[in-house]
Amino acid sequence: MQRRVLVTRPEPGASRTATRLAEAGFAPVVLPLTEIRPLAARPIPADFAAVAVTSTNALRHAPSALIESLRGKPLFAVGSRTARLAREAGIVTVFEGNGDAASLASHMATQLTPSSRVLYLCGKVRRPDFEAVLAEAGSVVDALETYDTIAINHPAELAASALGNKPVEAAFVLSSKTAEALSSLVRTTALAHLFADTRYFCISGRVAAALTGIDPGHISISETPDEDALVALLERES
Repeated sequence: MQRRVLVTRPEPGASRTATRLAEAGFAPVVLPLTEIRPLAARPIPADFAAVAVTSTNALRHAPSALIESLRGKPLFAVGSRTARLAREAGIVTVFEGNGDAASLASHMATQLTPSSRVLYLCGKVRRPDFEAVLAEAGSVVDALETYDTIAINHPAELAASALGNKPVEAAFVLSSKTAEALSSLVRTTALAHLFADTRYFCISGRVAAALTGIDPGHISISETPDEDALVALLERES
């Protein structure tokens, strides 16, 4: 029997992950616990040396006028998917990182002259690490928030129906915000029995730490912070 894997990330990524899991022989169950909402655009800075993007959503929700203004600038993307989206948007000079935001910031610090202004396309909910590394190197970071991540509070009945009223054998957890929402869902009395033996596959230690009230023995952490490594981990433990 196929192992049921709960996909908790927001759309459109949830459907993409579900397709990948199905192709790998698993039975995905999609229940997004967060949603992405675009934010109103603010004026674009007049001058910047480079662009940084650590999320595909930051590009996906950027206004077309902003994208147009970026095409002549070098863009530093956190990973392959973000880099591909940037190229599809018509940006010519794109550096592709290894999927880790801190590593990207360190690389940028070696490529930019001190006091360079960096336009950072990002979400409202984010960790300070990336900006801190660049600031320490002397760069001036202008964070332009293009989207927000909002938790979805599913009523117990709706969540149980989406789960097919069957036990969840494994759950993919790709962000701290999702981990917090999932922790809350698991604690719901009417749903607790469905998560009694769930194994939680987290994309990083930081995300795992946001899972509260979960037995640490039920948590597995990806070797690197990307979906490829997470799927490989699931396959090894299945």
